[in-house]
Amino acid sequence: MAKLLKKPVKLALIQLACTADKAHNLSHARNKVLEAVKQHNAGIVVLPECFNSPYGTKYFPKYAETLLPSPPTESQSPTFHALSRLAKEAKIYLVGGSIPEYEESSKKLFNTSLTFGPSGELLATHRKVHLFDIDIPGKITFRESEVLSPGNKITIVDLPEYGRIAIAICYDIRFPELATIAARKGAFLLLYPGAFNLTTGALHWELQARAKAVDNQVYVGLCSPSRDMDADYNAWGHSMVVDPNAEILGELDEKEGTVVAELKGERIEEVRKGIPIYTQRRFDVYPDISKDVKLEEEGQPPVGG
Repeated sequence: MAKLLKKPVKLALIQLACTADKAHNLSHARNKVLEAVKQHNAGIVVLPECFNSPYGTKYFPKYAETLLPSPPTESQSPTFHALSRLAKEAKIYLVGGSIPEYEESSKKLFNTSLTFGPSGELLATHRKVHLFDIDIPGKITFRESEVLSPGNKITIVDLPEYGRIAIAICYDIRFPELATIAARKGAFLLLYPGAFNLTTGALHWELQARAKAVDNQVYVGLCSPSRDMDADYNAWGHSMVVDPNAEILGELDEKEGTVVAELKGERIEEVRKGIPIYTQRRFDVYPDISKDVKLEEEGQPPVGG
């Protein structure tokens, strides 16, 4: 089996307060990212879901930015340019959480994540595939589909000196097919900027992170906004990094903070050697769901045979 993670890398998840002041959110994110790089030598840094705005259906249209055609102008997307400059300044891979996106051609809104490389180049765009439409009686009712449209692709990104990572957003984590396909396609890390609430967070935030890790024997990172009980939507927080054996390497509470963990390829190999599910799959009994999924880069077979 090819080595999934070519060399160790430090992953930093930045848990931020996402206020109504977009300019402040962008400036604050910049300061915290640079701090993580300076203090911890982070190579991959992740921001929360909707980090440049409050989270909520009534906020998406107001805070939405136009990303296409790419690159957008500074006035069309100040967040795009802020993230690009920050990735270049810090010389890191930066997963810009997510932002509300407005597509002029379709007049649709999306929940979109942008990933930039150390030269400031845009590497990937992920539009949230599964929209958060739930109704738990007496607890919470929320329908993203009232204003948002879903994306339609799995997002896997090549980081040349490290390997492949996969990016999805919040509710996407509840659909294991995305994670399974990404892992079969060679991702060493699954990243989910997400804003679970006090109901779903208490129930399933940690469970989902550890399940995705142990089922696929890869690293998992969940990056949440911090909790603001005065806001319309109360995020769970508890950003965390989980290793391929479902062990929690680091976790925050509900307040602002940064969690950092060093990811090592040897750990993936150790876990997969101990419990060799990658050589024990029974595709004669059930199909390989990654088999017909094509990536932008051709010639990349599933990992593990």
